[in-house]
Amino acid sequence: MKPDLTSFLGQTVRVIVDRPLGSVHPRHADLVYPVNYGEVPGTVSGDGQPIDAYLLGWDVPMSGAEGVATAVIVRLDDREDKLAVVPPGSHWPDEEIMKAVWFQERYFRVRLLR
Repeated sequence: MKPDLTSFLGQTVRVIVDRPLGSVHPRHADLVYPVNYGEVPGTVSGDGQPIDAYLLGWDVPMSGAEGVATAVIVRLDDREDKLAVVPPGSHWPDEEIMKAVWFQERYFRVRLLR
């Protein structure tokens, strides 16, 4: 059973980036990350690894950042969900979040929880 990530909504989290903006996916050379992507240390997702997070609103490659978890991207056909993390004080409509993460989430049936 995968964990419920809704307790992270509105919370400040630290994301350690392992796939900076502009990097290529390690197993899919045609997948280039248009956002910084990483994990929230000290957490556990449905795959037994730390919870993955998209950093939205930072437009340069980064090694990590602190931001607010604004949405949970629920993968209806996968064992792990993701967090969408934004700079404090910024607002991202659902459509903009989905547009930013579509490069990877298009392979799954997803819905946003806010």
